[in-house]
Amino acid sequence: MTAPRRALVIVDVQQEYFEGPLEIQYPPRAESLANVVNAVETATARDLPVLVVQHHMPQGAPVFVEGTAGWSLHPKIEECIDPATKRVHKQYGSVFAGTDVAQWLHAHDVDTITIVGYMTNNCDLATAVEAEGLGFATEILSDATGAIDLANEAGRITAESLHTALMVLLQSNFAAVSTTAEWIEALTSDSTLPKSNLVQSAIDGRSAAALF
Repeated sequence: MTAPRRALVIVDVQQEYFEGPLEIQYPPRAESLANVVNAVETATARDLPVLVVQHHMPQGAPVFVEGTAGWSLHPKIEECIDPATKRVHKQYGSVFAGTDVAQWLHAHDVDTITIVGYMTNNCDLATAVEAEGLGFATEILSDATGAIDLANEAGRITAESLHTALMVLLQSNFAAVSTTAEWIEALTSDSTLPKSNLVQSAIDGRSAAALF
């Protein structure tokens, strides 16, 4: 099997996710941030293409207004990325929508994207879903991403339950889910990460449900 041609996609590791209403709740912010940094440093050391994405909103929006403190990348990300790293500003959930990301990835002969950053329940999910239609394989690092508690007219869910559910969902079809350490090991061996499929996940889910 041909080794994956990977690029690391750093999604919205911005200050809005470390303070205020969008503060990441699970996994712990310090833990996920440290794993993002580890992934960036590993990718850089192995000469993988690295893409840094920042979300932006128009003036007057409550969050992500370009130029504000909350819009800025976390300082630890600014410290660890190369100044020449490709940067993209986006206004939709997916990193592909309204940007040149797909073209840039094709130009770098990439067939597999590795997603780190925030949030699991929004931009990470949207990116993984759109990547499928664009022909990219996707990996997502479960401990280098994160979710928030949600409540609305449809119900409520904790960040931990939401993050876990979305990792199971992604692994069932859209992405290979792994830890940062497992991803680094796959890089070392030039191997693909294991991914389930919807049918097998359904069979295993029915078997698991029967045990309760």
